[in-house]
Amino acid sequence: MRISSIAFEDGGTIPYQYTKEGGNHRPPLLFEDIPANARSLALIVEDTDGPQGTFTHWIAFNIPPSTREINGHMPAKVQQACNDFGQTEYAGPKQPSPDHRVFFKLYALDDELMLPRGASRLDMEEALVGRVIAQAECMGRFAHANN
Repeated sequence: MRISSIAFEDGGTIPYQYTKEGGNHRPPLLFEDIPANARSLALIVEDTDGPQGTFTHWIAFNIPPSTREINGHMPAKVQQACNDFGQTEYAGPKQPSPDHRVFFKLYALDDELMLPRGASRLDMEEALVGRVIAQAECMGRFAHANN
């Protein structure tokens, strides 16, 4: 399984328009080689270099396994959990210092998750236990003071 973006290379800089300061648009994401037995996909976007530790920017789950691209709008069945800004949507990186790593983690699951809208990161992690059949990640760097 693989996750990538046409907006940045793995390990490359996340373009300004996908940051909190630059428009806060979701970067386009591509999903490849999803296992045939996957019943849903889940996505966690996190910065592991925050001053308080890991910071969650986005959690989406119950993504149909037939999804090969997220670019602008989300498939109808997708649900979102709370990020660390307290929002149930994508919130781009906005760190107090440059050069943070933002990981886009994709999980193929054996079933849909039964979580309410606005569930917490902890709720999501608990729901993933025993359900993950494959996972992939890509990483982008936040390195913008301004643009």
